[in-house]
Amino acid sequence: MKMISDFTHVLSACAVAAMLAGCGGGSGGPLSPPPAGPSTALRVTTAEQTRPSHRYHVLYSFKGGSEDGEYPEAGLINVKGTLYGTTYEGGANGDGTVFKITTSGTETVLHNFPTGSRDGYFPYAGLLDIKGTLYSTTYTGGENYFGTVFSITTSGAETVLYSFKGAPGDGLFPYAGLLNAKGTLYGATYEGGANYDGTVFSITTSGAETVLYSFKGGSGDGE
Repeated sequence: MKMISDFTHVLSACAVAAMLAGCGGGSGGPLSPPPAGPSTALRVTTAEQTRPSHRYHVLYSFKGGSEDGEYPEAGLINVKGTLYGTTYEGGANGDGTVFKITTSGTETVLHNFPTGSRDGYFPYAGLLDIKGTLYSTTYTGGENYFGTVFSITTSGAETVLYSFKGAPGDGLFPYAGLLNAKGTLYGATYEGGANYDGTVFSITTSGAETVLYSFKGGSGDGE
């Protein structure tokens, strides 16, 4: 081990010497610029020093517990200048929230999961805006505890549109969010379906769901 350590020190010393004086017999003193101009290292340092200061700052720190959400897994969406998102846990019941936040950092919890026996909980996914109504999924909860598709207004009125029934006739555990194609919503479930390996589904904004495909798994298909 000592030999390795000594060898590492030799390499490190050589690397330093190479930067300062050209390891291997270069001429000139340490940090002498080449004839063509200042060294690359000096140019980079000068550029870093003159770069404008970054404008990053924290808008809001979640408090967690019963008063606020915690663990925002998904991103945010912009609806008329206000940002909306979900937290996977936290809130009044510990089962996740939907929240809004202004661009100046004022946050409001719009919905606490679950508020009733049919409500979903643990919303991993972000929100989808369709004409001012927001749509998403919860990973579990609902009538069968296999997850839900829900809608929520920007003022916080939430509705469970669909509760997944589970395999083999339906999917379960919709981990990801939804996308909108000409007014119909599409998504995927992590498990369930005819082969218990997950599904792709469609659902209307009024809650009529259809399994479009059941993954087969194995070497021929995804799962």
